[in-house]
Amino acid sequence: MRKFAKGLSVLVLTALGLFALASPALAHNSLTGSNPADKAVLDAGPAEIVLTFDQPVQEGEGLNSVAVTGPDGEQWQGGAATVASNVVTVPVRDLGPSGTYTIGFRIVSADGHPVSGELTFMLSKAGDGTPAAEGDAGWIDTNGGADSESEGADGGVPIWVWLAGAVVLLGAGLFVALRIGGGKQPE
Repeated sequence: MRKFAKGLSVLVLTALGLFALASPALAHNSLTGSNPADKAVLDAGPAEIVLTFDQPVQEGEGLNSVAVTGPDGEQWQGGAATVASNVVTVPVRDLGPSGTYTIGFRIVSADGHPVSGELTFMLSKAGDGTPAAEGDAGWIDTNGGADSESEGADGGVPIWVWLAGAVVLLGAGLFVALRIGGGKQPE
């Protein structure tokens, strides 16, 4: 009975230690500001879109994208998104029709998880620009290209890895505790 109580207490202490030492999940980036601001009304189109996040954004070709979609459904970004620490910038073509433009973004946060969202701004006076065409710099395939296969995958570590690690640590702690405390007890 004594051995069982000792084993149970070691098991409980090990479990408490695992929870106490577990680090919180890394927080995903969140948008803290943009230029133009969300729901801004502009007389002329911006030369670029600037998105500012609370943490650095991973750099790399194809990791981050910003699409500027006009009221006509056409894309108006003028190149690929660039990253400088926590700021993502994309050039914008001269805009065309007046109306609501949507800025859709998908970035990869410092912890490796994709973060996406969208903002809007209103162009009150029509411009004389032309939209981006397929093949132009910064063009984004919005019809579900290669990215659609991985949709829903967040790039995180599967839960079974954490559970297996916890079982191994628990077993090792129990084994060590029983070996150390397994000697004869004085009566």
